[in-house]
Amino acid sequence: MNAHDPAPVPPPGCPAHGSGARVPLHGPEFAADPQAYYEYLRHYGAAAPVELAPGVEATLVTDYTAALQLLQDSGSFRKDARRWRAFNEGKVGPDSPVAPLLAYRPNCMFADGADHLRLRQAVTDSMARVDTRRLSRSTEQISRYLIAQFAARGSADLLGDYAKQLPLFVFNELFGCPADIGDRVLFGISGMFDGVNAEKATEVLFQAVGELVALKREKPGDDVTSWLMRHEAGLDDEEMVHQLALLLGAGAEPLRNLIGNTLHRLLTHERYAREGGLIDEALDDTLWENPPMSNYAPHYPAADTEFAGQQLQAGDLVLVSFAAANTGPALRASRQAGSNRAHLAWSAGPHACPSKEPARHITVTAIEHLLNELPDVALAVPEDSLAWRPGPFNRALATLPARFTPVRSVRRTEPRPAPAAEQEKAAAPARPAERAGMWSQFLNWLTR
Repeated sequence: MNAHDPAPVPPPGCPAHGSGARVPLHGPEFAADPQAYYEYLRHYGAAAPVELAPGVEATLVTDYTAALQLLQDSGSFRKDARRWRAFNEGKVGPDSPVAPLLAYRPNCMFADGADHLRLRQAVTDSMARVDTRRLSRSTEQISRYLIAQFAARGSADLLGDYAKQLPLFVFNELFGCPADIGDRVLFGISGMFDGVNAEKATEVLFQAVGELVALKREKPGDDVTSWLMRHEAGLDDEEMVHQLALLLGAGAEPLRNLIGNTLHRLLTHERYAREGGLIDEALDDTLWENPPMSNYAPHYPAADTEFAGQQLQAGDLVLVSFAAANTGPALRASRQAGSNRAHLAWSAGPHACPSKEPARHITVTAIEHLLNELPDVALAVPEDSLAWRPGPFNRALATLPARFTPVRSVRRTEPRPAPAAEQEKAAAPARPAERAGMWSQFLNWLTR
């Protein structure tokens, strides 16, 4: 920091200024204005000391160049969360609110070296087999179904009624979930991320995915689960369960937020309404300025080191702020002069998002179909009254109330046969749905 620069002013609710305390990335103040916090953090340099939850310390990389260096240096920085020193020393307990997204699981996100290459290749190759036309058809059918649930009302929460549900439904279809298993997958993922009985929700999700693996071992189909199972990497049942839980959970929540944040941008920036047809541009602007995962990519130094001006010990938790890196002064200038897709919203390096193209396609298709069905949709409340969900990782609205001219009947295509997984549902053990059978209701609607 230049000696002539004015002293940085801490954002509201931040106790760090002048106290030596870490900057908190939790609570309503951070959720309301995270950019004020990132601006303050930049005065520490390329990385800063933060607190993710009470008692959970981390170093947050806020500079684009430093973030790329970290993400691409798999020799100096490791992903295996069993290295997390504070967790191993009992300073962070398994009941911490951030533990579910940071604690080790045997999947490709927490793997290094040869283990990571094998698991990652299986995931990447399987996701690459998703046909764009099939993805469009599934997204449009699910969109049509969800819109039909609220179109006649003339109002909806576009987050809870649409953006939150659509990714879960699309993933159920792509992964070949029969009705009973799909209902419990929806319940599990929603509960984990909503914090509603998260322990029970996690148990339900993993049990449902375990049953899906057993079903596909017996009767494989034309779906991501079966492709992953048949991959030459030879994943065993435990590896299958953990890769699928990662893809379903870690894919659905950011995608929900991406759809919601892009809709928010379209409804609150007059330029898009004035010029029209700018969904792709609104999506890119959202990924730059309001990415769905704002702070994540946990890494651990393999040895004591100095990085980005911070002294780190082996096993310290280091995160990347995609939101801060994307909006830094240097990158802002280069963005104006060049590419519109050099952001870090999909991360970078060997652990970059393996599903960014399907995610982008689903988002554009879902928003395009919604705007076609409800062309006069508008925000139903003042923009400054919208609340953002607290937490250090996600950038997500709590609700997105909208109004539109009521539509008594939403156009539908002719019903098609149920997915192969639904036709095989007799092979899966029957059990009551944990939630009101949302996936079952969709399959019934689809085929009636």
